[in-house]
Amino acid sequence: MAHDGAPVIGMDMLVAGRAGVAAAEAHLAAALAAVRAQVAPEGRPVDALMEAGQAATHGLAWVATYAMALREMQGWAERLEAEDAFGEVERLIHRIALGEYLAQLRGGLPMSQGEMVRPADLGLDGVALAGAAVDALIAGGNTADARARLVALMRDRAAEATFGASGLDPEMEMIRDQFRRFAADRVTPHAHDWHLKDELIPMEIIVEMAEMGVFGLTIPEEFGGLGLPKTAMCVVSEELSRGYIGVGSLGTRTEIAAELILCGGTDAQKAAWLPKLSSGEVLPTAVFTEPNTGSDLGSLRTRAVREGDDYVVTGNKTWITHAARTHVMTLLARTDPATTDYRGLSMFLAEKTPGTDAAPFPTPGMTGGEIEVLGYRGMKEYELAFDRFRVKADNLLGGVEGQGFKQLMQTFESARIQTAARAIGVAQNALDLSLRYAEERRQFGKALVAFPRVADKLAMMAVEIMVARQLTYFAAREKDAGRRCDVEAGMAKLLGARVAWACADNGLQIHGGNGFALEYPISRVLCDARILNIFEGAAEIQAQVIARRLLG
Repeated sequence: MAHDGAPVIGMDMLVAGRAGVAAAEAHLAAALAAVRAQVAPEGRPVDALMEAGQAATHGLAWVATYAMALREMQGWAERLEAEDAFGEVERLIHRIALGEYLAQLRGGLPMSQGEMVRPADLGLDGVALAGAAVDALIAGGNTADARARLVALMRDRAAEATFGASGLDPEMEMIRDQFRRFAADRVTPHAHDWHLKDELIPMEIIVEMAEMGVFGLTIPEEFGGLGLPKTAMCVVSEELSRGYIGVGSLGTRTEIAAELILCGGTDAQKAAWLPKLSSGEVLPTAVFTEPNTGSDLGSLRTRAVREGDDYVVTGNKTWITHAARTHVMTLLARTDPATTDYRGLSMFLAEKTPGTDAAPFPTPGMTGGEIEVLGYRGMKEYELAFDRFRVKADNLLGGVEGQGFKQLMQTFESARIQTAARAIGVAQNALDLSLRYAEERRQFGKALVAFPRVADKLAMMAVEIMVARQLTYFAAREKDAGRRCDVEAGMAKLLGARVAWACADNGLQIHGGNGFALEYPISRVLCDARILNIFEGAAEIQAQVIARRLLG
């Protein structure tokens, strides 16, 4: 029997895949119509109905995410086939992914561990996703034989960077190799110690990253950057996060700051700040969230009042990553006291003096304290208080008040694509650790990997990592093409975060009791993975945003 599964499916896999994707998209169309009838009876979503029907609306977002993920997996397979690079590993991943995701669309899709959405929850009656190709893919796609064969091939290729061709061009793969080697040499051997000691990532690592161009990766060449596409950002973030999410996240702050300045800054602000951000001379931090506001950024209370050539800032911020030793804050504050929503917010490039361990916040007018956290420790989290903190009026982003929320919205696409890439790296780290442990650990006279339920976990890690990777790369390509991609970026982040948590959780399960011991790195990966479903838009908020866009 051929290992790629064609005799099981009974038809050519690429032909079956096309039919499966078409069925998933038709299923999405039916779900969209059904949910729209529930929450948008007059054509526009009604807030009260959206809230009351969150199970349906958020379920719709997940159905749409699956449909797009399947489309991108099929596109990946078609491209590899055209390049004569669609090998046995790739065929198995494609087959298992389509079979499993179609089965979940038909029978029940997990939004989280305890929340399933089924067709009936969306208002769909009868048998969903009918058709011979869909039936064949569900019956013969994700089978025990396919998973066992995939893991056998993974064991043979355990030293490789990834399982399955990424589908990217040779330049991107050269970048991947470069950063994979850097992470393996300079990050992975030390990451767990940094985590256990709750230490900041050493400055020497940041300096080396700057020399490699991490902070200027997507900044245009005219401002000292490398001018590479967002796909390169994904690859770099993925491989650095595979070593340690803290290192992979260092570039996020620069990505957000640079995007803010590129989209909303004046020419003078671009010339002054972008070269310094690109070189790593200036390290930024994002200062948006406030106590008791969470994702409701429109209700921020921190005030900025114009006094002569300065703005004077008063208020409190929380969950500020890498706040102590950075040079500039992208600070969101209310400049119009008469407003209570997003319309009165402005963005500032607020300069500060980098702190030390003894004096983390030496700049007059600001104080701060560390928030102790489970994971994601390498940059540390802080609460900040501003008491007549002064910002130069020239550092009002764009030079016009009231544009802050709009400017911030322009960064969400890139930030969420980058977060999805970080999630893929964390998931890949979990797979690396788990496969190695399953090979080395022996129970009842044989390696753990020889037991089907252990192998099944490893197989599904590899499959879902590739699904999330292809969805993320698609969102990056859309961004590079200048097309609006808030939905695509949100979907990539939504799925990537769930995949990272599933991989980390299953990886710890493979480690058994040892996984619960702090000395084993999988314990750190589990803690790091958990934050991905929360920051840059909690999963529930992300699903709400996607659903509203689909329904609107």
